[in-house]
Amino acid sequence: MPSLVPARWTLLLGLLLVACASAVRAMPGPAARAWLSDLVMRIDAADRAERRTGSGRRAGTVVVHVEIATDGALQLAEIERSSGSPALDQRALRAVRGVGPLSAPPAGLVGSAGVADLSIPVELGR
Repeated sequence: MPSLVPARWTLLLGLLLVACASAVRAMPGPAARAWLSDLVMRIDAADRAERRTGSGRRAGTVVVHVEIATDGALQLAEIERSSGSPALDQRALRAVRGVGPLSAPPAGLVGSAGVADLSIPVELGR
């Protein structure tokens, strides 16, 4: 069984880079890194739970654009860059939407629009 650790760290690095590149802010501090790490773990857990129900046999990467309110509510989740497979894209959206209630994003990730605006590369395994 392949290890999920490299994929999680790759995803976390991608989140950090996207968060930094999408805003004119300093590198996210420890609170932002911890919050992003929790988000990555929740997305992975939501996908693993769905796979246990028999769906999701394909693997690939989908970039999902999300907006998360200051209270942690997911306001938007949409495909930013498709994997090329509509089924895989929908699986990524379900995983992102399945993270459950989030804690409030750290102030360093909240932009002038009052939301954490992130592009998340979601790596889905078999």
